[in-house]
Amino acid sequence: MRDGRSSEPGITQPAGTKRPHAFPPHPTSASDLYCNPALTTMSQDGTPATAGAGSPDPSQDQRSYGASVGRWSGYVRELFSNPNGPLLGSVEPDKIEEAAREKLKDSPGAWGFLYGNAGTGETHRANRNAFARWQIVPRMLRDVTHRNVETTLFGVTYPSPLLIAPIGAQSCFHPDAELATARAAGALNVPLVVSGASSRSLEAIADANGPNSGRWFQIYWPRSDVYTLSLLRRAKASGYSALVVTVDTMSIGWRPADLDRAFLPFVHGVGIQVGLSDPEFMKAQGKEPHAEEDAPQFPYDAAKIRVLYAQGDRLTRERVELAAAWGKEVVNGTYRTWEDVRFLRKNWEGPVVVKGLLAVQDIEIAIDEGIDGVIVSNHGGRQVDGSISSLVALERIMKSQKVKEAQASGKFTILFDSGIRTGSDIFRALALGAQGVLLGRPYAYGLVIAGQAGVEAAIKNVLADFELTLGLAGHKTVADIQGKADEVLIRAE
Repeated sequence: MRDGRSSEPGITQPAGTKRPHAFPPHPTSASDLYCNPALTTMSQDGTPATAGAGSPDPSQDQRSYGASVGRWSGYVRELFSNPNGPLLGSVEPDKIEEAAREKLKDSPGAWGFLYGNAGTGETHRANRNAFARWQIVPRMLRDVTHRNVETTLFGVTYPSPLLIAPIGAQSCFHPDAELATARAAGALNVPLVVSGASSRSLEAIADANGPNSGRWFQIYWPRSDVYTLSLLRRAKASGYSALVVTVDTMSIGWRPADLDRAFLPFVHGVGIQVGLSDPEFMKAQGKEPHAEEDAPQFPYDAAKIRVLYAQGDRLTRERVELAAAWGKEVVNGTYRTWEDVRFLRKNWEGPVVVKGLLAVQDIEIAIDEGIDGVIVSNHGGRQVDGSISSLVALERIMKSQKVKEAQASGKFTILFDSGIRTGSDIFRALALGAQGVLLGRPYAYGLVIAGQAGVEAAIKNVLADFELTLGLAGHKTVADIQGKADEVLIRAE
């Protein structure tokens, strides 16, 4: 069992290492935040400035508060002190989604690419509906004033159980693309899972992310072992500590929103920068690796690219040809097997996490294969229409004695993805057995609306909600609820 440690510098931190927190301690309770407006003041520019005991000195590095508990609910203070309202226009997930749709109204293809689902959207709806089938049972008259939502994954302690899910081709949504998301994750010290379909290189994203949040690399692995090994070397050299292997996207699902508009940015070289910046792949094409200044432009304009291609524009033709070559490597209809996963495991020093498993049998095979962890996920409802929801799958998986024993041994980690929108969603997923959760579309909506600051706002929304929910339900820590659905939840009638 690999514990996340490495002899190479910058790869990961030793077991038990704590990532520094982005938020200072807040000695006041959540109720104080609501009833005492004197706790906040306004700066000259109208932005909130925290006042009172426990307030940080703005001149100090926020990381100096790394030893504090994760009081994400302190964000409520910031919201109440801002007369201009939330950065994203609302803290309600549905309203934020609508604001993002409005922001991309001139790019309907990009919106469909972000929001769209497989088939009729049945799986997407099932993901959300599954949460409503479980209700939280609050406990009262407990001293939960001081809460700590720290979570340890693969020997590294993070400020919360939240991770940033891999979403590709983010240059379709904002000019700063994955760099904005990486900076936001770094600023809040939330672990970042970087997509193998990113529109920026692994190295550029790592630089933007910085040293504090922890980052994992999600690979869509090429047919060529030479290219695959090159990606693994680059990821390791850039400080990615875990490898996430997505297994539910051997082919792209039936997605009407994309099919109706022939919207596939990858064929025009958008979302393949991991490949175009790879020295081995580009050498085989007789080219030098693309530099960062060659990254895709925002907004992505497929019609313009088609015109330039038809006119014989050299750079456009070159990019389209390279896109075709890389596409043949990573999305070619070849369905991988556990034997292929063994190759990745053999050649990666650090945790290997398989993403996209839903069947109990597959989770048990992952345990037999010595996989370090899994992400229970249906790709946000984007691959198989009519699929089991991720939350229902999680519930079924956690009934397996083999799975429970592997998790209890500390040798197998279970994460959850698909459908997280609120703090109570996080609560329920953890109670049903997940040790951490991935946030997807909501942070991408924040990116669309306000770039890095929007991503940060989306993250803080859901984590403040989670920490408040945890306390109001009568609990202090993630350990109080993790895997304890029988104690903290009931099934709705």
